[in-house]
Amino acid sequence: MNKLTEFSTDTLEVASKAALDAAVRSILSRQNANGYWVYELEADCTIPSEYIMMRHFVDDIDTALEAKIGCYLRARQNTDGSWPLYTGGEGDLSCTIKAYYALKLAGDDIDSAHMEQARRYVLVHGGAARANVFTRIALAMFEQLPWRGVPYIPVEIMLLPKWFFFHLSKVSYWSRTVMVPLFVLTTLKVKAKNPKKIGVSELFHVDPDLEKGYFDSIQTRIGRFFLLLDKIGRTFIEPLIPKAMRRRATRLALEWFEARLNGEDGLGAIFPAMVNAYEAMLALGIPPNDPRVVTARRAIDLLLVQHDDYAYCQPCASPIWDTGLATLSLQEVMRTNPDTEIKNAVENALRWCASKQLTADEAGDWRDSAPDMAGGGWAFQFNNSYYPDVDDTAVVAFAMMQSKAPEFAKNVYRAANWINGMQSTGGGFAAFDVDNTHYYLNSIPFADHGALLDPPTVDVSARCLMLLAPLAKRDARYQPAVDRCLDYIWHEQESDGSWFGRWGSNYIYGAWSVLIALQAAGVAMDQPRVQKAIVWLKSKQRADGGWGETQDSYADRSLHGTALASTAFQTAWALLGLLAAEGRSPEVERGIAFLTRAQAADGVWYDNYFTAPGFPKVFYLKYHGYDKYFPLWALARYLAADPSTNSCPSA
Repeated sequence: MNKLTEFSTDTLEVASKAALDAAVRSILSRQNANGYWVYELEADCTIPSEYIMMRHFVDDIDTALEAKIGCYLRARQNTDGSWPLYTGGEGDLSCTIKAYYALKLAGDDIDSAHMEQARRYVLVHGGAARANVFTRIALAMFEQLPWRGVPYIPVEIMLLPKWFFFHLSKVSYWSRTVMVPLFVLTTLKVKAKNPKKIGVSELFHVDPDLEKGYFDSIQTRIGRFFLLLDKIGRTFIEPLIPKAMRRRATRLALEWFEARLNGEDGLGAIFPAMVNAYEAMLALGIPPNDPRVVTARRAIDLLLVQHDDYAYCQPCASPIWDTGLATLSLQEVMRTNPDTEIKNAVENALRWCASKQLTADEAGDWRDSAPDMAGGGWAFQFNNSYYPDVDDTAVVAFAMMQSKAPEFAKNVYRAANWINGMQSTGGGFAAFDVDNTHYYLNSIPFADHGALLDPPTVDVSARCLMLLAPLAKRDARYQPAVDRCLDYIWHEQESDGSWFGRWGSNYIYGAWSVLIALQAAGVAMDQPRVQKAIVWLKSKQRADGGWGETQDSYADRSLHGTALASTAFQTAWALLGLLAAEGRSPEVERGIAFLTRAQAADGVWYDNYFTAPGFPKVFYLKYHGYDKYFPLWALARYLAADPSTNSCPSA
């Protein structure tokens, strides 16, 4: 026996079953009476900081709530005074500026130690003039820097034809929902009420009105070209825009985001877009008591998470995603434990999901590229009808397909048909759009975050393959999409055998996503390409038996598959990938032993680390459910694997 497992095969089996039972009890206790699961979704400190700034923008200050958010912010400050984009990460200039400003608005003394440290960090790293575009726009609205310090994004962009080099349909869903109300705000050059008249002039090296280097970070030839266009637009075109044209463009912008306000789930169901829409409506003179404004504000406040001693604001909610993955984990448990309570929980979850499927009658921006295709997707959030998520759709439909319940057959085929029509030209699938690959747009001054687009990714494509490949065995219509998707996935495999994880951290996530999809597709696991992935995963196992991968791997590829500590969720991904590819092995047993040791007394796991990028290198997330249902899924799959044949049942 390998000493690192601390178990013989028999005792590991017993320990695994005990860990599984405890995890099942915990996850069942978290299910909502309506059938869904939803866990907290945490981002970096920019979101709670922006929440405080929003309340000062409209002069609606809640000192008690600010105090709790302040506790949250101060607890996440690095020792050098900065705020990181994820736990354990290096400081980020823009995040630090917003956290500093929010704490100052909330009443923190700028001469206190933590504020002095933050200020020193900002100044050492170039000052607030070097902040990213979104931070500079916020500072402009609070009159902390001139509007020439931000990109020129007039509302007349709404009038541009689709053939033009820039059009809303050419950028991602999250970009367009953020940008359209922002066009209104920047065109009006709105001013925050800022009742206490609090500023951050101390964060600048040069008087903001005299600063000339707001766009010094743009160095590429195409970037400089777009910067020239920006200057031409601001200097020569802006003064010539007729008032009637501006009124028309403003009306179109309002109509665009008003149609997508999405009730209490908000515009795009994402915080930045929701705040922009709320502030834009007020800026346009819509009264605060107007139902549209009231509901928009309610949507924002629903994202708050309040604990006894701290509070923060989520970037969005993830009920469909959490429910789909929690359901898949419990379905895995049912292979060896067909308990009635588990069965009922799964059925209730799938029925709730069925009620949330978006049908042919729903409007959606995806119809720009497929106007005649019937709907059938699921959103990521409770409601987001304009923006169904391909990844969520594949996960939920796969869970329904696994249930084999006749009541879900139509849901599965409706979803599969929609996904089939969302395939991009190269064979891959993106999260929300088809062929959203106008890469030159990442060079415009507004796009310094490099996340303006929604191109195909391996992880989303793998989930689509996981659904479509089994269906293709019964319905040949899906086979061309399956073949093209497989070609795309093989083409994207890294030279070491891994795959990049766009929506989860990172190469471990990519490898897991592909390997379970290949198993579902019936791909032979003894071929060299698969074996290369297996070897890579095994090579990344840590001394304690677990796996981990730092978010730094998005910036430094040499760190892929490595971390300072093992995590339960990444260990589970590695185990699920290995179990799909070859069943039980010594490496798998060491990983399972790690999970049993890392489990808390209440039956769940608690990882301190962030789990996924929102946008690589720019924005990161912590799904609080990942260390709850993924380890459960891995334990269940391990116990379902046949130790005598060393094989694992197909999904």
